[in-house]
Amino acid sequence: MTASASHKHASLKHVPRKLRVAVVGAGYVATHHLAALSRLDFVEIVGLCDNNLPAAEALAKRFGVGKVATTLAGLADATPNVVYVLTPPASHATLAMAAMDMGCHVLVEKPMADTAADCEAMLAKSRATGLKLGVNHSDLFDPALMRALDAANNGDIGEVVSVDIVRNSEYPPYAGGPLPGMVTQGSYPFRDLGVHGLYTIEAFIGALSQVDARYQWRGSDPNLGFDEWQAQAQSATGVGRLLLSWNARPMENRLFVRGTRGIIEVDRFTQVCRIHRVLPGPKFIGIILNAFFGAAKDVFRIPMNVLRFATGRLKPSPGIQRGAEAFARAVHFDETPPFTAEDGLRLARLLDPLCAAPDAARLQQLEARYVDLPPADALVTGAAGFLGRAVVAALRAQGKTVRVLVRRPVAAFANDGGIQSVIGDLGDPRMVDHAVAGARIVYHVGAAMRGGPRDFEAGTIWGTRNVLDACRKHATSRLVYVSSMSVFDHAGRRNGEVLTEDYRFEPHPQLRGAYTQTKLTAEQMVADAIAKEGLPAVILRPGQIFGPGAEQVTPNGTIALAGRWIAIGDGSVPLPLVYRDDIVDALLLAAEAPQAVGKTFNLVDIDSVDRSEYLKRCKRRLGDKLKLMWMPQWVFMCLAIGVELLGRVLKRDVPLTRYRVRSLRPLTNFDTAAARDALGWTPRIGVRKGLDITFGEG
Repeated sequence: MTASASHKHASLKHVPRKLRVAVVGAGYVATHHLAALSRLDFVEIVGLCDNNLPAAEALAKRFGVGKVATTLAGLADATPNVVYVLTPPASHATLAMAAMDMGCHVLVEKPMADTAADCEAMLAKSRATGLKLGVNHSDLFDPALMRALDAANNGDIGEVVSVDIVRNSEYPPYAGGPLPGMVTQGSYPFRDLGVHGLYTIEAFIGALSQVDARYQWRGSDPNLGFDEWQAQAQSATGVGRLLLSWNARPMENRLFVRGTRGIIEVDRFTQVCRIHRVLPGPKFIGIILNAFFGAAKDVFRIPMNVLRFATGRLKPSPGIQRGAEAFARAVHFDETPPFTAEDGLRLARLLDPLCAAPDAARLQQLEARYVDLPPADALVTGAAGFLGRAVVAALRAQGKTVRVLVRRPVAAFANDGGIQSVIGDLGDPRMVDHAVAGARIVYHVGAAMRGGPRDFEAGTIWGTRNVLDACRKHATSRLVYVSSMSVFDHAGRRNGEVLTEDYRFEPHPQLRGAYTQTKLTAEQMVADAIAKEGLPAVILRPGQIFGPGAEQVTPNGTIALAGRWIAIGDGSVPLPLVYRDDIVDALLLAAEAPQAVGKTFNLVDIDSVDRSEYLKRCKRRLGDKLKLMWMPQWVFMCLAIGVELLGRVLKRDVPLTRYRVRSLRPLTNFDTAAARDALGWTPRIGVRKGLDITFGEG
């Protein structure tokens, strides 16, 4: 047997007839890998794992994957022979080498790993085992970019002189828990998208000999480090420039390739590749003709691409999907992966020296937040919000030392020597522990009020979990937790029912949205800590809080849509209002009243007004800024039916459903005797006077 035949025989023993693929990671990218793999008849997806088990289970159900686990080891009995590693880069090396120890070929998403040393270890393992190791440089599989590469390689624009890439992006919000690399690594944005830019530039001008990068922080997202990046790369034949922004809008993803006889422009969002060649005749005429013919083509190309996307002929994130398919084919047919571990290592060696300084600077930023703090009378979470600021002001008026946990510095707090500012996120366990330590009373006012599921998960679920853990650890004297009336059953309430603290909870929180879901879960967490562990806590459920600064907040039963307020149904229904300063009084009483510990209180002013009067006051104060319209509930219900049907067709969650419409009507008929008896609370200002303060005398 010849040496080459012997090598081929050794290689073939690792090539399965049927690929049994396990996928590690259940995030955004996994959706596209699973979609691509599902289309290949020689692939069987045998398992999916993620440390977020519910996310893995939901994705597995969507793609019919039978085995779900929280670790790669948990998928061993599914006997995979290929593993796709789609997790954050810091985990790539550990997971890839564990997969190769299981005898599996491995594809990792870009970047290959966080450091060149990790890439070298992965490559050494691949060579020792004879198993294939690929990295998904997916941008080079993007259809529009592939057309640009073909044009450049065919000499359509002469010799390539330079490549410019302009790309804007945004990240999913931090969802709580130990801080991920996106938060802790200053270089994370450049590692994530800069690597795409570098290998794309390299594809046009050849191997890069030098890369320089500069970065800034604008602070739009306090959980993201340096969010503006510029890089310049050089090869023996040309230069490449890269501009990355997480702030500039509208979103942009463009490539410009300039040659000696033309320019290629790629818009990856619209999947259009434009080629502007040097035309005979005067320069000005050539410029005009290129612009004219390019615009004329776009009139047809862009709508056609939208149609292709709508009909499924153009897949979402096509480069990711094609890269996933290409690696599977390479393993199945025993071919070299399109982008190898050597490719990933080469880029890691370029990135390493560029990332050291921003990484060190970001860690210094984060660690600087953990300064020694003297004891404080109180900690207020959500202190930058409408209610939180009022609580801080009331405590300071009493001469109390107040510690605040805020995401960004607040100038008014910085100028007050009696306020200790802790800058951080409620979802971060370490930061919350730091904020709670040494505070006698904790007023947990903070929660997510807007955003997507991840925002609510971090601000409300993780935030409350972290506060509870820290209060237990540091033996906090008392926790005052601000819940919400949203936890009650709105849609099922019958006329005449009296709402006490024991009124039934929302039976279908998943149908009400993320706010209700997370507030109900968080309140139950606090209640469990009280009942099972004896945590000295009080739960307060305010009605709709109003006051100066909240004039543009819609009242219950009214929604803001397309710049208008739409009031649904009967305007004569009373609103469950309570003035802000009266709620502050209740919080301060709950922190000190001995008989309040372990109890829950509804806080509503029973001397309320109806929605019509409240909206009239709003309109008089806001004037033309407020565009108000009334809509019968049945009309909105018909609209909800249509939106639900559309959601079923598209197989997506929708923001408007019949259940949400039924849940819009304000709660009424409260019994607030518990707050009066145990707290000694009755509204000091009251709704009527509060309305005059907020909107002017009626």
